[in-house]
Amino acid sequence: MDLNELRQGINEIDAQIEELFKRRMELCIGVAEYKQEKGLPVFQGGREKEILERVSRDMPDWLRGGGNVLFTTMMDISKTLQFQRIFSDRTAPETVPLDLSEAAVCAVPGISGSYSHFACRKFSGSFEPRFYPSFREVFKAVESGETKFGVLPIVNSTAGSVGLTYELLKEYELMICATCKVKISHCLAVRKGVKLENVREVWSHDQALMQCSRFIGEHSLRPHLSENTSLAAEFVAGAEGPYAAICSEECAKERGLEIIARGIADADKNATRFILVSKQAFCPEGADIISVSLALPHQSSSLYRMLTKFSAAGLNLTMIESRPIANTDFDVVFYLDFEGSLSSPPVARLMAELEYELSYFRFLGSYKEIK
Repeated sequence: MDLNELRQGINEIDAQIEELFKRRMELCIGVAEYKQEKGLPVFQGGREKEILERVSRDMPDWLRGGGNVLFTTMMDISKTLQFQRIFSDRTAPETVPLDLSEAAVCAVPGISGSYSHFACRKFSGSFEPRFYPSFREVFKAVESGETKFGVLPIVNSTAGSVGLTYELLKEYELMICATCKVKISHCLAVRKGVKLENVREVWSHDQALMQCSRFIGEHSLRPHLSENTSLAAEFVAGAEGPYAAICSEECAKERGLEIIARGIADADKNATRFILVSKQAFCPEGADIISVSLALPHQSSSLYRMLTKFSAAGLNLTMIESRPIANTDFDVVFYLDFEGSLSSPPVARLMAELEYELSYFRFLGSYKEIK
C-alpha cells in the first residue's frame, strides 16, 4: 500500500469519526436536558471513571495513554456543552462603568519619578498620585478607601512576572480595571563626582536588578534590594560613599543625581505591564481582557483539562501564571488572562462552569489596555 492509499484510508476513517463525534455530542445535549429536568449534577465522577476503565481495558498497551487522552478530552467537551445548555441563562459578574477622565487619588509605590508614577500618568492625567513605600501599602490604601485606585507592575518583558503583585492579588480582594505598558529605560545614577570605576555597590528593585544583570556582572557590582527604583535613587542621593542606583533618568534628575551610564538593561526592548486596581469592579467600555484566578485539584492532567474548556468555548488564553499557596504541599493558584467580553454568553457560561466545578475560583476583572 503506497502513501496516497494510506492517506485515503485515514481520510475515510476521519469522516466516520466526525460523524460519530457529532452523534455523541448530540446525545450529550440530550443528557444535559435530562439532568436539567431532573435536577441532577452535570458532573458524575462514577460514569467518567467507568468509561476510562473500559477504554484502558480495550486499548493495546501502546495506545492506552492516547486512548485515555482522547476519551478524557471528549468527556470534557461533553461537560462544557452540557454546562452551556444548563447554564444558558447565566450572566457575567456585575461591574461598574469606568471613567478615567474623572479626578481620583491613585496610590503609587515609591516616589515621584518611579516607573509606577509614569504608569499612573499614562492611565489618566486626572489622577492625583499619592506615594507609598511598598506594594503592600498600595493595596492597603485602596482596600481601606484611602485612595480610589492603585497602580502596580505585574510583568516585565525581560525579567518576567512580578511575584509580589500576584501574591497581593491573592491576599486582597481588589479588582483589575485597566492595564498599560511602559517602556523601561534604566540608567546608572550616582552622586555628583562619583566615577563608574569607583562604584562597587548598586541599589534598585529586584526586577530592575534582574533586567540589568549583564551590566552589573560586567562591572562587578554588588546588588542591594530596594522597595522601588525611585526609593533606591533617594537612598543613594542621601548616602555617603561611591554608591549607585538603577532607576529612570527622570528620577535621577529629580534626586539631583548624575547619570554615568544609560540604557543598561540586558534587552534593548524592555517594557513593563502595569495594572490599575480598585475596590470596585470597574469595567471600561470596550473591555476585551478578562482575568481570573483558580485552584486545581491534585489530579492527573487537571491543568490540561481546564485548558480544554477554553478551547471548547472558543476563547483565547493570552497568559497563564502560577503561584504557590503557602503552608500547602506545593499547591498552586493559577492566574489566567483571556480575550473576551463579559457580555458574551460563552464567557458567562464558562465562568459559571469554572466556579461550579472548582473549589477556588475568583473573577479578577474585565478591562482593556490603555495605549
